[in-house]
Amino acid sequence: MATYILIPGMCHGGWCYEELTARLRARGHQVHPLTLTGIAERAHLLHGTVNLDTHLHDVTAVLEAEHLTDVVLVGHSYGGMVITGVADRVPERVAALVYLDAVVPDDGDSCWKLVSERERQWYADVDDTGCAVRPLPFFDARATAHPLASLMQPLRLSGGLERIRRRVYAYATGWDGPSPFTSTYERLREDPSWSTHALDGGHNLMRDAPQALLDLLTATA
Repeated sequence: MATYILIPGMCHGGWCYEELTARLRARGHQVHPLTLTGIAERAHLLHGTVNLDTHLHDVTAVLEAEHLTDVVLVGHSYGGMVITGVADRVPERVAALVYLDAVVPDDGDSCWKLVSERERQWYADVDDTGCAVRPLPFFDARATAHPLASLMQPLRLSGGLERIRRRVYAYATGWDGPSPFTSTYERLREDPSWSTHALDGGHNLMRDAPQALLDLLTATA
């Protein structure tokens, strides 16, 4: 059986993977849906210094404390930043990377750098603390503000990522308008080191295409 670490996108907690988690566990897999520092039920930990490094440490700490190896790291949207950095830091614990309609950063990239001008306008709409981005109106009612510093901090890679050979990209085809991830999907589709899949659903694939994701994740493991 496989071990999965599930990382949500901006403003969301591990609860966004509730249905997928249940389906994977029903098949006997070990699943850890994580909520990152400063978000959702961990919103009380939000302060101005919560950044991308904080979120990388959230995940590596779980891997080390639970003695997890051969893990499939799954990241949705912003979560692509996190799984990339974690795999670079502890490649000996990671078997595969799965990006769910997510950013795929290189060394020196930040989320701010990778997104469109439209998304940057959203990032600039900080809450009254000045250090967090407000959730969009159509997000889950449980969504909370997201630490701004995690979106601005560049990711620094040291070469460990190159040890991860299984890399999967799931592209959502059901956006209401142009998808900001189309260019990423088209680029990776031409790269033989990647396995790419176009899934019928909106950006929140965990909600829109749970069975397709279940099949994809079990096949990856």
